[in-house]
Amino acid sequence: MSDKKSSVNNIYRLEGRVPVEKAIPFGLQHILAMFVANLTPITIIAAAGGLSQSEIAVLLQNAMFVAGIATLIQLYPLWKVGSGLPIVMGVSFTFVTVLSTIAANYGYPTVVGVVLVGGIFEGTLGLFAKYWRKIISPIVAASVVTAIGLSLFSVGARSFGGGYAEDFGSAQNLLLGTITLVVCLAWNCLAKGYLKQLSVLAGLIVGYVIAIFMGKVDLSVILADGVISLPKLLPYMPEFHLGAILSVCIIYLVSAAETIGDTTAMVSTGLNREITDREISGSLGCDGYASAISSLLGCPPVTSFSQNVGLVAMTKVVNRFTIMTGAVCMIIAGLLPPVGNFFASLPEAVLGGCTIMMFGTIFTSGIQMIAKAGFTQRNITIAALSLAVGAGFTQASEIDLWHIFPSMIQTVFSENVVAVVFVTAILLNFVLPGNMEVEKVNGKQKEQ
Repeated sequence: MSDKKSSVNNIYRLEGRVPVEKAIPFGLQHILAMFVANLTPITIIAAAGGLSQSEIAVLLQNAMFVAGIATLIQLYPLWKVGSGLPIVMGVSFTFVTVLSTIAANYGYPTVVGVVLVGGIFEGTLGLFAKYWRKIISPIVAASVVTAIGLSLFSVGARSFGGGYAEDFGSAQNLLLGTITLVVCLAWNCLAKGYLKQLSVLAGLIVGYVIAIFMGKVDLSVILADGVISLPKLLPYMPEFHLGAILSVCIIYLVSAAETIGDTTAMVSTGLNREITDREISGSLGCDGYASAISSLLGCPPVTSFSQNVGLVAMTKVVNRFTIMTGAVCMIIAGLLPPVGNFFASLPEAVLGGCTIMMFGTIFTSGIQMIAKAGFTQRNITIAALSLAVGAGFTQASEIDLWHIFPSMIQTVFSENVVAVVFVTAILLNFVLPGNMEVEKVNGKQKEQ
């Protein structure tokens, strides 16, 4: 009996086997939490490149397959590539703006080329992370994690209202999102033991069933593409343009900062310890080289998914075997179009009801990291100014602040709060004196 209890409790440990029937629901919960978000960037970028619906369908299938492979590499490293941590990988939202612009101006084959070159760039940079990692000090990483949480609030709100559908903000969508959120909260309050950690999955299931009765799920599309289909290698031959490559490599640096923030937050909240150089290096290596593999399947870059970091922070389920079952489900979804179509039919409002609280968890994780770094005058200055500039200068209403800068700068920073926070925090970390504390001498304040 004690062995059985121990095997179940292994879901809260990095290592150890968990009964398959217990592992699958937790792994599936991770995949459901990121499934739609994994597919949305491709739809946007491919549409900007003028691809047809049938071409987009092939890329969506490839995206599911590559996300599963990348997650497996992250969980179980190959050589120095992969962190060995419960990080779930998926197609990155960070690149949507720049890749959409490239797709519109140069065509989709150029997107494939820049993702390939940029992925190799980030992967190689990641292997040497121990030589430059100190640039990302604890307060810089904490600020980036907080910014990631800030950047996801609008994503959660958009999903809650129904995504980019014509009926965004309709009563049906708001009701569906609210019901899903209430189910998640009720399950989290009333369930016992390890079942308490399945609140997101419970919300997704109940929300999906209700959405069917509301007529918001088209079940006829599930078998529309046949039963099995292998991913298509090199659906587009890569083309290379230097300007496009340089702009994307800059975004890869921003993505690397997000990955460092995600990985640091996961280790801090899920494993309650400091992250190691080896884990950062492996995580970035997987980010980059898996993105290069993704390009060979015609897909945008893959990266660590912040919503899954939030799920780990909320549930404390960190077992690699458990997360691996979710990665396998993703690979199966990439091989079996009906499975992928079933997951893809999940309404955005249901996803929003489940993820909006998780995104809040990311933000509070960043606040906790700031507190852990210490509320020194220097740290407060770095966090406060970088977040104020990042959040303020990237508001849609203030976007004209960037109009005097070159188009490349506008593309990278004007709507990317994480990029602005990252650069501002790095600069402040370099230029501010090491000791900015104020002490009292004879009743008067004096700078040290």
